Amino acid sequence: MDFIWKVTLLSVFTVSGQGKVLTGSFWHITDLHWDPTYSLNGNSASVCNSSGNRPTPDAGKFGDYLCDSPWDLINSSMHAMRDILPDPDFIIWTGDDTPHVPNEDLGEEAVLRIIGNLTQIIKELFPSTKVYSALGNHDYHPKSQLPPEQNSIYEQIQKQWESWLDPASRDTFKKGGYYTEKLLNQTGLRVLVLNTNLYYDQNKITENINDPADQFRWADQVLSEAAKNMEKVYIVGHVPPGFFEKKRHKPWFRPQFNKHYLELIQKHHDIIIGQFFGHHHTDSFRLFYDKAGIPISAMFLTPGVTPWKTTLPGVDDGANNPGIRVFEYDEKTLLVKDMITYYLNLTHANIARARWEKEYRLTEAFGVPDASPASMHHVLEQIAGDNCYLQKYYDFNSVNYDRTACGADCRVDHVCAMREVDFDAYELCVVKEGASSAAPALLTVALAATLGMWASY
Repeated sequence: MDFIWKVTLLSVFTVSGQGKVLTGSFWHITDLHWDPTYSLNGNSASVCNSSGNRPTPDAGKFGDYLCDSPWDLINSSMHAMRDILPDPDFIIWTGDDTPHVPNEDLGEEAVLRIIGNLTQIIKELFPSTKVYSALGNHDYHPKSQLPPEQNSIYEQIQKQWESWLDPASRDTFKKGGYYTEKLLNQTGLRVLVLNTNLYYDQNKITENINDPADQFRWADQVLSEAAKNMEKVYIVGHVPPGFFEKKRHKPWFRPQFNKHYLELIQKHHDIIIGQFFGHHHTDSFRLFYDKAGIPISAMFLTPGVTPWKTTLPGVDDGANNPGIRVFEYDEKTLLVKDMITYYLNLTHANIARARWEKEYRLTEAFGVPDASPASMHHVLEQIAGDNCYLQKYYDFNSVNYDRTACGADCRVDHVCAMREVDFDAYELCVVKEGASSAAPALLTVALAATLGMWASY
């Protein structure tokens, strides 16, 4: 495999008075969406089932923007991870492993086989690395219908991930698809891996349940105990709360679940140091504020490995280049110090070779000291107020796939999605930001009309 980044990304070593290393690093990967049907040997018009019969004349060895990931792309991304950072402290894997195809084209056996194969390659390439893995809405059959009780799929996935899970984690995972552990078995550090698919608005099973699988009550209890024990916490999940930045008014959670999640973060924000999610396939983030408008928590949305162009109505061109991400963090406080995104230019890969490149480092790209809530708020203010930063962010959002200009409506969609997780606050933001974006345009029109009137005399 030919990679441009051959130098190993090492942890940044900051030495305290006791000589302990303070800064470590970990991988976050998400939305691999392996499509086993991808083949260049069959019908040249459509090389994969996940294209939904959309023509794929430009398909190549490493995939196509209309398809989910072929195995060559999966293999390439995993080897890139090992090449760039072969010994991470741990890996966060936030699910969605199967392709975007109708339920009748998969089945329970196929879902488990796909998850098993992806689990195996991670174990082969990172045999001694702890993995915190979360279920995605595509990691069940039928898709998105994850139930709030024990079932055969939870049980069988638990067996596949058994070497990654502590004994207590195995029990809660089998019952509801979620678990908590001491992060790297270290006192004072904790991770909560949630099954937020229970809150997904496409999940018909949990629609009329107040607290599916008792997860909110459990999470509140775990976080309350963590506060008593002076622990710092990472939250990991797949489907995020709030809105999709590429389609206005498109939430993922049902309203009551979105409200409960927001209340959970606001209540325990003092100990929640980072939130890590996927699902969007895009590169973005979400900020949580207190009632005084102070940023209290940041959620990082890592881009997907799959380049698949979404078929969600209203999204003009929702494809992306494959992306993987390294986080650097303070080993004592869990503060996210930086994040570095690597990507594969799919077009170039298919023409020449697979070249995983550093796309950007957060602190360099946006001139902030770290990825704390205060720093991410500053990043958001730059994006909202400066077209250069807006465009830089927009290029990153699709992992340098969509390089078109982000205009006034685009700015509103992205800024409001990042700023407001609450449903009502989001709607107010869209109105407010839309009005502020329209004002300069209206002034320009008025000025042009006035000049035209003067010219007519």
